[in-house]
Amino acid sequence: MAPHEDGNVRAAVDLYWIPLGAGDASHCVRGNGRLYESVVARRERRRALDLYHSALVVCSGAERFVIEMAPAWGGPRVADRGVVNEGAVGLPWLRRSRYFRYEVRCWRDGHIPDIGYAVASPVRLSTDAGLASALVRLVPAFPVATWGLDELGTGEMWNSNSLVSWLLASGGHDTTAIAPPPGGRAPGWQAGLTVATRTLPSSAVRV
Repeated sequence: MAPHEDGNVRAAVDLYWIPLGAGDASHCVRGNGRLYESVVARRERRRALDLYHSALVVCSGAERFVIEMAPAWGGPRVADRGVVNEGAVGLPWLRRSRYFRYEVRCWRDGHIPDIGYAVASPVRLSTDAGLASALVRLVPAFPVATWGLDELGTGEMWNSNSLVSWLLASGGHDTTAIAPPPGGRAPGWQAGLTVATRTLPSSAVRV
């Protein structure tokens, strides 16, 4: 039984690390990710690493929420999947098309389509009821900058990892020990932490 399914757990924040492109039958996302990482690794003079995107499962009282940022197309085909906001992918004006739009989801009793591919997961970050409920309340306030760009001047692209790191830091979690599985990295993670430090007192964000 997965930790978030344990009926005895009344509050929990669980982090999942999912390989980029997992479950993509066309292999397009995975292929493009590997190409991107090879270019970045060459520029930084290091070996290429596995890329991960992250998602959260939060139990708060009797309620369970799946929190993630994902493309508006190709996702779960249900009307109510907890979409609280949307943003553009690639270029701001492309948001008019659902094929270039992402969703920020806080989905009650939802599921993560590619959770079966998660590595070294779930990572239990907290069982504090206050932290869990605060995190859920924060989701609609996430800055919906363009996915793949650095509009907020963080030095890194904005993406699904930015959502998770921004929520954890803004919600009072200690993010210093959080890292993707060995041999991997999570582009966009630092961007979320950087933006969180701009909007909260320095004592409230531990990065």
